[in-house]
Order: sequence, then C-alpha cells, then structure tokens
Amino acid sequence: MTTALLVLIGVLLLLVVVVFLLRRRFLLSGLGAVTMWFRPEGSPRWSVGVAWYGGDALLWYRALSLSVRPQQRLCRAEFRVQSQRSAGRDDLALPGDVVVLECSTAAGRRELAMEPSTLTGFLSWVESAPPPA
Repeated sequence: MTTALLVLIGVLLLLVVVVFLLRRRFLLSGLGAVTMWFRPEGSPRWSVGVAWYGGDALLWYRALSLSVRPQQRLCRAEFRVQSQRSAGRDDLALPGDVVVLECSTAAGRRELAMEPSTLTGFLSWVESAPPPA
C-alpha cells in the first residue's frame, strides 16, 4: 500500500511540475510578453512575473503560480509613470541592471521593474494611450 501511495505522490508531483512549465511557456510565448517585477504601494517585497501589455491593459501573472488568471490588471488609460530610477539598495530582490518605474494607477501607486531593453517599448505603449474621455 505504501509503495502505491509513493508512486501516486510522485506522479502528482510530476504533473504539477509539467503544468507549471507549460503555463510559463504559454505566458512567455505571447506578443508583448516580458519578464516584469511588481511591487504594490507599502509592500517591501518584489514579485517576479510575466506581463502582457497590449490593447488597453497590462496583465501581470505571478511567475511562481499555477493560476491562469492575472494577479494584476492595470488599465492603460488610468496608468501614469511618475518617475523612473535604477534599482537601489532597497531593491535587493532585483537584478542590478533593471529600471524601476514608479506609477500611479486607479488602484493606487505601484512599482514596476523591467530590463532596459523592455523599457522603451513599454513606455511607448503607455504614452500611446488614447486621451481620457
């Protein structure tokens, strides 16, 4: 009985790993998909994830999750970049070469961090939003 239970646990663990890897591959395969770090206002922790931006929203998916729903949805019309800076001493979880954007959204202040090669395309997308009605 214990051998069958161990085999079942092993198969379930393997299945979770396969689903996790397939989800990540699917998220990164889309047009406009980039690796992006996210930190809400007041939180000391950065979370890494995959962001899709296009159309009228930025969809951010946590990297270490099995959820197929985005954890954050930021509307482009309500999204403003307040400032940008290099990663500093308070940003130990970030790679040293990323750029941190301090943003205001309808849901409050947020910080996004991304690689410099991603920054230009992302800022162009934000700035090309239609004017608010």
